[in-house]
Amino acid sequence: MEIKVLGAGCSKCKATYAAIEKVIEENELDVSLSKVEDIMELLNYNIMTTPAVVVDGAVRIKGYVPSESEIKKLLGI
Repeated sequence: MEIKVLGAGCSKCKATYAAIEKVIEENELDVSLSKVEDIMELLNYNIMTTPAVVVDGAVRIKGYVPSESEIKKLLGI
């Protein structure tokens, strides 16, 4: 599974990345997690609000910091 956190480095983007990273580590998941801060790449996903979370190429969350329970549901835990 590949997860990308899209955002220009704002506090919400950092909080989203940290929350997803925490869930991955606590559950010892085999997930590739990365940050995307390049504006041109963000535009490729056609999002207007950040942070956004992309799972295996599909935008699943945009515009808010997800809760841990929402992240777990997203990851199928």
